[in-house]
Amino acid sequence: MERDLTTGSIGRNILKFSLPYFWSYFLQTLYGMADLFIIGQFNGVASTTAVSIGSQVMHMITVMIVGIAMGTTVMIGKSVGAKQKKETSKIIGNTVSLFVCLSVVLTVVLLFFVHPIVRIMSTPQQAVEGTTVYLTICFAGIPLITAYNIISSIFRGLGDSKSPMYFIAVACGVNIVLDYVFIGGLHFGASGAALGTTLAQTISVIVALIAIRKKDTGISLKRSDLKPEGKTLKNILGIGIPISLQDGFIQISFIVITIIVNQRGLNDAAAVGIVEKIISFVFLVPSSMLSAVSAIAAQNIGAGKDERATKTLKYAIMISMSFGLCVAVLMQFISNLVVGIFTVDTMVIHMGSQYIRSYIWDCMIAGIHFSFSGYFCAYGKSGISFLHNVLSIVLIRIPGAYFASKWFIDTLYPMGCAAPAGSLLSVIVCGIAFIYLKRRRRL
Repeated sequence: MERDLTTGSIGRNILKFSLPYFWSYFLQTLYGMADLFIIGQFNGVASTTAVSIGSQVMHMITVMIVGIAMGTTVMIGKSVGAKQKKETSKIIGNTVSLFVCLSVVLTVVLLFFVHPIVRIMSTPQQAVEGTTVYLTICFAGIPLITAYNIISSIFRGLGDSKSPMYFIAVACGVNIVLDYVFIGGLHFGASGAALGTTLAQTISVIVALIAIRKKDTGISLKRSDLKPEGKTLKNILGIGIPISLQDGFIQISFIVITIIVNQRGLNDAAAVGIVEKIISFVFLVPSSMLSAVSAIAAQNIGAGKDERATKTLKYAIMISMSFGLCVAVLMQFISNLVVGIFTVDTMVIHMGSQYIRSYIWDCMIAGIHFSFSGYFCAYGKSGISFLHNVLSIVLIRIPGAYFASKWFIDTLYPMGCAAPAGSLLSVIVCGIAFIYLKRRRRL
């Protein structure tokens, strides 16, 4: 199952490794988009808003789990590149022990705080009940979300990005079918969307476990590998926690912006919720570049091929920027059609179109700092990614969205500009850090 990413064409390696990443992210994003699309066909704006807000909270939790799991992907990648199979087994065993404990604690805490979370989100009164039920069901499924993501991180660290794609493909198909059954057939509303997602995730984990038993991974996992070891856990968390916090802060900024918009009324809240789903889709390419760069660069660094790691970064930036520019230009002409896929409400379509036409430029600019983040992560310097994202959020994204909301009450277009402006600051910080560390020979 292991794949050597330290030889051959760099561009080909990126494409072969990132495409399964892309489709995995696409299918995972389709989860939330399917929920939003189907709930919009059978229920009103209140249910749509409930699923939109609830799925945004769940997305934040998921990306933070994925962020920590990134530490596993990088550490496994380095050990595979260095041909250290015993070390690989130890990393996998410690990852399993760490995330079992994490998922149990997280589930208990989130279920206890479900009502305060709904209040913090400034959920419109009409959507409070649906949001509460949606989150309660999804929070109960946290262990399953965690299981899928740690299994995926292990496979990707070993150089296999295809298997996680197959796991999530099965889950996505099941989720769509169950959504139509629970929402369209049984009229469960927001709770039906949550049930469909949770049950589909269960099936995904079962399929993944079956695949592990049948695949020849080349790794022999012993009971002793499950015993927590301070150094191994420190290395995993040293990389994973800054990435998790970075992703968490990004999602918090989205949530704060959602809270700001929720205070403007139900139509604006629904419009922003829909656009966030669309943005999460177009961000699949930058996100897959981040993950691909971290995994590919980690193997090359482990093999002592630092120049190939740097070239991997450059290729990823070119791919991300080209894609982002094309999508941003196209969206200026088709924004109404795209938003209209998810709602028939003319006011929501109008407001959503305004928001996405400015927000979409973030796809091109963010693609640059996403690629840098993957590169820094591979070198164990994920703190840089954390730093530039915090600066971007605190100095530009949240203040920009807040003041735009207050100053431009009849349009969402200025609010959408806050995201690309924040990403521009991140790119500047990444560029400075890259040049400095190269000159000091730390990369």
